[in-house]
Amino acid sequence: MKYYVERNLFMQRTKDTVFSKEYLPLLILVLFTFLSLALPSKIALVLTAAVFAVYAFLKPFDSILYLAVYVAIRPFLTEINPGLKLIGDIITVVLLVKLIIASKFDLKGLLKFKFFEWAFFVFLLLGSIVGYINGVSLGAIIFQIRTFIIMYLIYYFLSRTKLPENWPVKLAWTGVGLGWLLSLHGLVEKLSIRQLLLPTTWKYMPLSEENFARIYSLPGNPNSLALILMFCIIGIFYLKHVYDTANTKQYKIFLNISYVLFFGIFFLTYSRGTLISATILAIVYIIMTKNYRLIKQLVLGAIAGLILVFYPVNSGVMLVKNLGVEAPDASVVDLSERFGQLFQEKNVNRMQSTGRIFYIKKGFEIFSDYPITGSGFGTFGGAATISYGSPIYEKYGIDLSIYYKNKIYSDNQYIQIIAETGILGVIAFSLYLLGMLALFWKRRDTKFGAFMAALWLSTCASGAYYNIWELKIYTLIFFIILALFALENKFYKQYELR
Repeated sequence: MKYYVERNLFMQRTKDTVFSKEYLPLLILVLFTFLSLALPSKIALVLTAAVFAVYAFLKPFDSILYLAVYVAIRPFLTEINPGLKLIGDIITVVLLVKLIIASKFDLKGLLKFKFFEWAFFVFLLLGSIVGYINGVSLGAIIFQIRTFIIMYLIYYFLSRTKLPENWPVKLAWTGVGLGWLLSLHGLVEKLSIRQLLLPTTWKYMPLSEENFARIYSLPGNPNSLALILMFCIIGIFYLKHVYDTANTKQYKIFLNISYVLFFGIFFLTYSRGTLISATILAIVYIIMTKNYRLIKQLVLGAIAGLILVFYPVNSGVMLVKNLGVEAPDASVVDLSERFGQLFQEKNVNRMQSTGRIFYIKKGFEIFSDYPITGSGFGTFGGAATISYGSPIYEKYGIDLSIYYKNKIYSDNQYIQIIAETGILGVIAFSLYLLGMLALFWKRRDTKFGAFMAALWLSTCASGAYYNIWELKIYTLIFFIILALFALENKFYKQYELR
């Protein structure tokens, strides 16, 4: 990120850490959010709406830092108090209003879009129209559009503003702080055998033997936690780069401790998919930049995380069990065993009968009936079907009663797109992805361009086993980084916020 580490601004930036007073408002707001859990939901809704609307208007860039924390812990917050569920939407709307005001209603500048954005809009329009024609409620369609577009709107805002010079450093430090929050909570969860600092419904959530050993933490999902920690580790690399360029070893020890801790907790999520995605990201970036020293840093971090965090924590769990705390035998699992479970006959049979393989078969069955346009948004395996159900599930023999809370995701972004939007949707979404790649590839000789190309490929791989473009914390971070890339390359007219 050459743009952010030049012009002799290093000494100023190295003062911006989670330990500096600039972060005090952010820390106070995070504390306020946790305290709001004790309020009645209606009061919490009104109070948080007012507070964060004002905060986003007065401190738009800092509100995005808060948003990164909020979205990561939102499942925990809303499980306890549903009144906190609209904070992200409120911040996003206020940011857009702020941008429009700052532009003085410059529609020519505001309505300039790149090719990948137009392809994205076509994809959304197609899925919406077809879904409505096929009997999906308007509410469900709007819900699905919101899921796809909400974090893009953060990109839209950031990429068209004049960013404070030290903001990327503050973002990276926010990631480090978030990583510590999630890691410490995850350790308590793990060592207490899922009995402390969790909502009651999470404590008694029915988990399979394979999943009981995994840390869920505040995101409520081990895969989401692993993805967040992946970005936290990337943030540490960026901070080290900033400090090295500034020729200072300030906070080196703390960053190294954070690095090892995040690696250890990453392994305790036992997230096979995220490990594959992270490996792809690292390999592609290293090859494109020829930065082979990074291999040593990653290997040392992984080994230290295993030795100093992963194995000691699992030993601690065994000690707790020996003291008489009841826990399943599967509460401690070796990493190799976790990967071996994927090919066990019982797991393969389960994937074929009710899991990922089953979803793929059903997706292609739906596609065979709607090959051109698909069945439309809100019909198969997406966020809208989780909240609103689907008008076609009964027709295709998808029995929700056998799933937890009668809800399922397709766990594969591509089969959802194939089933819901058909050939036309696949073309539009492919152009969306390839349009982004073209921008990165033109700048592949820069470290930032190489990183974005590697992140793009990693994200595409993630779509094979996650609904990655519907995962809000991932898309939020992805679009924030994409916005920094857009700013560096001046894709759009930039407006100064006052």
